[in-house]
Amino acid sequence: VKFNNCAGNKGVRYETNSLDFKVRADGTMYAAHQLQMPSKPLVLRVAAWDPQSLGRREAIVRLLVAEKSQHSGHKPKGRRVVPGELAQQQSDTLLPWHQHQSANGLRRQKRDWVIPPINVPENSRGPFPQQLVRIRSDKDKEIHIRYSITGVGADQPPMEVFSIDPVSGRMYVTRPMDREERASYHLRAHAVDMNGNKVENPIDLYIYVIDMNDNRPEFINQVYNGSVDEGSKPGTYVMTVTANDADDSTTANGMVRYRIVTQTPQSPSQNMFTINSETGDIVTVAAGLDREKVQQYIVIVQATDMEGNLNYGLSNTATAIITVTDVNDNPPEFTTSTYSGEVPENRVEVVVANLTVMDRDQPHSPNWNAIYRIISGDPSGHFTIRTDPVTNEGMVTVVKAVDYEMNRAFMLTVMVSNQAPLASGIQMSFQSTAGVTISVTDVNEAPYFPTNHKLIRLEEGVPTGTVLTTFSAVDPDRFMQQAVRYSKLSDPANWLNINATNGQITTAAVLDRESDYIKNNVYEATFLAADNGIPPASGTGTLQIYLIDINDNAPELLPKEAQICEKPNLNVINITAADADIDPNVGPFVFELPSVPSAVRKNWTITRLNGDYAQLSLRIMYLEAGVYDVPIIVTDSGNPPLYNTSVIKVKVCPCDENGDCTTIGAVAAAGLGTGAIIAILICIIILLTMVLLFVVWMKRREKERHTKQLLIDPEDDVRDNILKYDEEGGGEEDQDYDLSQLQQPETMDHVLNKTPGVRRVDERPIGAETQYPIRPVIPHPGDIGDFINEGLRAADNDPTAPPYDSLLVFDYEGSGSTARSLRPLHYSSS
Repeated sequence: VKFNNCAGNKGVRYETNSLDFKVRADGTMYAAHQLQMPSKPLVLRVAAWDPQSLGRREAIVRLLVAEKSQHSGHKPKGRRVVPGELAQQQSDTLLPWHQHQSANGLRRQKRDWVIPPINVPENSRGPFPQQLVRIRSDKDKEIHIRYSITGVGADQPPMEVFSIDPVSGRMYVTRPMDREERASYHLRAHAVDMNGNKVENPIDLYIYVIDMNDNRPEFINQVYNGSVDEGSKPGTYVMTVTANDADDSTTANGMVRYRIVTQTPQSPSQNMFTINSETGDIVTVAAGLDREKVQQYIVIVQATDMEGNLNYGLSNTATAIITVTDVNDNPPEFTTSTYSGEVPENRVEVVVANLTVMDRDQPHSPNWNAIYRIISGDPSGHFTIRTDPVTNEGMVTVVKAVDYEMNRAFMLTVMVSNQAPLASGIQMSFQSTAGVTISVTDVNEAPYFPTNHKLIRLEEGVPTGTVLTTFSAVDPDRFMQQAVRYSKLSDPANWLNINATNGQITTAAVLDRESDYIKNNVYEATFLAADNGIPPASGTGTLQIYLIDINDNAPELLPKEAQICEKPNLNVINITAADADIDPNVGPFVFELPSVPSAVRKNWTITRLNGDYAQLSLRIMYLEAGVYDVPIIVTDSGNPPLYNTSVIKVKVCPCDENGDCTTIGAVAAAGLGTGAIIAILICIIILLTMVLLFVVWMKRREKERHTKQLLIDPEDDVRDNILKYDEEGGGEEDQDYDLSQLQQPETMDHVLNKTPGVRRVDERPIGAETQYPIRPVIPHPGDIGDFINEGLRAADNDPTAPPYDSLLVFDYEGSGSTARSLRPLHYSSS
């Protein structure tokens, strides 16, 4: 092997990737020991490197095994095949089916050769077809042989890349090759006679496409985005760019090397970054990255094949955008050392001061966002500081109301920091603390009742005008001379009065615990206390009065009505009492019958069950059915006790065997005898009969009215009768109207001289009239419909028949009237 390092090849060393072969300093390759050579060709990689320049180059060597000659006795010699050499040798004929003859010439022994690979450079310019090699058999001297090839590139897709002359055995390539499309081809050569019989065994042909540097490196992305923290040390990894070359990566054609072409901006140094030429890793090479000065770098990276040789290699470029990310290397600082504000007392959620800070870190990031704390000056927690998310200002806000009478001013010490901790080695600035002075202004505060709700206890029924208590309010404005006045705000029962000056409360009516305004024995009233400040302020207070019960309600008997059998049995009446008072002014109750009238105790008796219940029953063996008023005296247990005489209505009735009142018995108990019941039933029957007769008469009358509507009574025909109407006149006031237009004309010439066929339809025609059959006055009762239809046809065909209610023409009203004037007529004043 030969190598030229342009320096006389001094000190060049060779290496192989095989332990069986070595290369001397002059480039001679030899076998390191005795070995059995395989039948296939050996492919070795030989490397030459220069210790001085540390340059390294590699080459591929294919060793072919020659066959040993039997008759000459000499050892076979190996041949080194250089790519493309076969097509350029003086003799390009291969004898793969080489044959040997024995010494006596009687036997022939054949051994196949191993054909070395055929190397074809890609992108050849031709001319095409271009001969690669000639294949022949030594039998072609005896018989005619035809050659052919099969395989991918011949008779399989891609078709006809290679061809062979069937007679001469010359094999051609028909078009330029592309290694990136296909790097190698495996064909088989065949030799047959003219009859198609196999003459020789098929031989394998390996064709390798030799790579040319015809592809530029291509970056995976045209733009790469990376980031690095500001202040990073040299050697900090940033990103990796990658370019691929379609050429053979085992040769220099596909070996890509990277370099940085330009860096923008070149601050603080023009070489802030470097790139690993083989891996494409970009790292920092200099210190001084500061986001506050340069936020982004644009780096142009170039990838070149041929191991970065700019003279022979192909290149391509990509853009790497490196963003300098922020770290918290700038503490926030107040723009001034003191701030001031003012707040009215008793106000909350009010911003009293805005604290402005400056931070050079990236806005709206944890390194920029401010957090404020009150260090001192607010032990009661009246204030807090909230951060404005847009401006990053601190808003001092009142969260707990302040009292002017307690504190007239506050001196706060505040400190600001960031959400993110400061970077290593960065100290907090003395400008990160400031003072805030807050003044409190006095406002008119409303009076308040110290004891609210105020509870008092007293017995119900106290007389009107009784003083209950003094419900006074306190004005918190100690530095203002103001008067407080009182009034009622809510008094549902209108039982109370309050003194407007001192708040003394008295009764305006008797307080009743049993009133509907009392809830759980408590009566509530609300009072208002108002000062005379500017503007006036007022406060409310609630007075609760707990009413202690007294025995002021007598018990009432329950139930008010009952029912019992007329004969004594187990059927008794259970009675109890209801008292509006509460314990101890209620039960146990005492039930007793009055001594007057005497019949009460004679007929009835009361048996006590317990303190609240008793039983009323008959004393005698039989009591006539009816309703009885039984008076009972009920007495409670109050002090003093109250009693009430209540009357219970008891219905005494006959009962069945179960002790229940019968229906007749219930009626009898209402006070009606058997005769009265029969009389009531007879009256009901008579009344129902009269109603039935009235309905039948009304139906008959309705039927007769319907029949008369179909028959026209001659007396009701308005055409043959003179109807009298009430007089309708206006008295003497009508004498001023001109009635000459209503008079009949003296002559009829203007009517008789009219053109035939033209007449007024609102007047009776003059002259001969057509005679029409006389219409019957009384219809035949057999067919009312025919009578109506016949009368309708006669009226339609008779133009003289009134009324003349056709289209009326009022264009002529005559020159006079044959009738006398209406002036002599006198109207009755009545």
